[in-house]
Amino acid sequence: MMYIDDCIRSITEYMVVPDDQLRLRTYNVHAMSFTPYEIAQAIRCYVPELTITYKPDSRQKIGESPQSIYATDLLL
Repeated sequence: MMYIDDCIRSITEYMVVPDDQLRLRTYNVHAMSFTPYEIAQAIRCYVPELTITYKPDSRQKIGESPQSIYATDLLL
């Protein structure tokens, strides 16, 4: 999970660095990683009676097999 503001900040910071200061052309931008179970457990601290029902849709396959996106993939 990544907040959009953090994503935009990472892109703009990368774009303003002079080419001679970059050692690589591909960088990983990390964010938070948690499961639905972990989120539910955190919420249960405040709402102990919380129950969750999961009904995966077609997007589940995307989540189960994340693919890397490289800067070169984004060039047109």
